[in-house]
Amino acid sequence: MKLVRFGTAGAEKPGLVDAQGAVRDLSAHVKDIGGDTLSPAGLDQLRKIDPQSLPAAPPGVRLGPPVAGMRNFIAVGLNYVDHAKETGSPIPKEPILFNKLANCIVGPNDDVMIPKGSLKLDYEVEIAFVIGTRARYVEEKNALSHIAGYCICNDISERHFQSERGGQWMKGKCAETFGPLGPWLVTRDEIEDVQTLAMSLDVNGGRRQTGNTKTMIFGIQHLLHYISQFMVLEPGDVVTTGTPPGVALGMKPPVWLQAGDTMRLSIEGLGEQVQKVVAFRE
Repeated sequence: MKLVRFGTAGAEKPGLVDAQGAVRDLSAHVKDIGGDTLSPAGLDQLRKIDPQSLPAAPPGVRLGPPVAGMRNFIAVGLNYVDHAKETGSPIPKEPILFNKLANCIVGPNDDVMIPKGSLKLDYEVEIAFVIGTRARYVEEKNALSHIAGYCICNDISERHFQSERGGQWMKGKCAETFGPLGPWLVTRDEIEDVQTLAMSLDVNGGRRQTGNTKTMIFGIQHLLHYISQFMVLEPGDVVTTGTPPGVALGMKPPVWLQAGDTMRLSIEGLGEQVQKVVAFRE
């Protein structure tokens, strides 16, 4: 299934995408896409619904982030060898974890706003996984069973804040609009091998990032196992897993995002995002 949330920001309805690509309204069946809805039992109930029996959403309706109510938004840094090298960082021996905040999440095609004081705005195409079953000290061999599905994440980053203002990375990772998710949550059964998915990001029609999930240093199965040794992940929590090479930081010289730029992100089987960069607005 491809699960979505659609409508005005802050008032999205739950939905799914039918075989013809139309958004169908699930609000008569579930309150939202999150929590128990993402459990194996919850997803099984949704699979029993005939999409053609559901009301169609208006054509061109806005898509919001495909998951609601997450407690944790965890990110993994430097998880592709070539990306670590382009930033001048050593190859990590264990996954590097940091926080993004849930209130930086926006829809897949919403604007990305430049924060006050920004000097070095950057992009990162990433595959994120969404928890469906509580994960606590999970064995690696069982890790994927705790995942409800996958989606695209643009881990927007302000490199000056992140690396030159002291403290932790999250300072450059949590501004408003720094977490576009979607366009939809693709349930785990729809993806045959999550570690062989092509991914790309363009800026203004020019290719910046090209990669594949097979080149991750730490695969998704290991990441969930590893993270669960240090914290409990709850249904609806999101973990975004790192980016391949081609970020602005690695260009010589760097070409940072500017107001008016358009980003287009794609991951095989997970759809596409398009965002416009806009100046700060009150």
